[in-house]
Amino acid sequence: MELFYAPGTISVVVAIALEEAGIPYTPHLVDFAAGEQTKAPYLILNPKGRVPALVTPDGTLTETGAILDYIGTMAPDLIPTDPFHAGRMREVMYYIASTFHVAHAHKMRGSRWADQEASFADMRAKVPQTVAACCAYIESTYSFEPWVLGSDFTLADPYLYVVSTWGEGDGVDMTDYPKLSAFMAAMRARPSVQAVITKGMLT
Repeated sequence: MELFYAPGTISVVVAIALEEAGIPYTPHLVDFAAGEQTKAPYLILNPKGRVPALVTPDGTLTETGAILDYIGTMAPDLIPTDPFHAGRMREVMYYIASTFHVAHAHKMRGSRWADQEASFADMRAKVPQTVAACCAYIESTYSFEPWVLGSDFTLADPYLYVVSTWGEGDGVDMTDYPKLSAFMAAMRARPSVQAVITKGMLT
């Protein structure tokens, strides 16, 4: 497997999941500062010009949630066997994809939604409020005993961990969310997270 990633981005979730699953992979840095994601050959690999992209023996997969589900088929311990709990796992993952990640992206990706600089500034100003609201929702909704859904580690945990690492940079005091903060500390101690930190994918 080959994982195309950029440090600190949502693509690091896939690296953590691969580490958890014990699946060998080769990481390839996509240099966002140099605009590598907007140029060939990367656009041939992923026409969306985003990360992650995972090259598998059967072809290339994009979209974090889809890649995580793919990894889960090879590492079923990362997905609850109970159908309802599996649904709850995906509930967390889809909330992150559709709401939490989008709230964060308004800080630096305003051009996806508007054209005027004044609109970009307004979106940036809103980020601390919207990201804090996401943290408050997750803090109040899920058990964190110690993982987001309870005692069993699932694919939702690396997904939540990576977006939570953006909180301070988004102007959110993460100590306001003690369960989420304890979860982040527990995640950081996992060998999978330490491995991606050692590889320079996450700080």
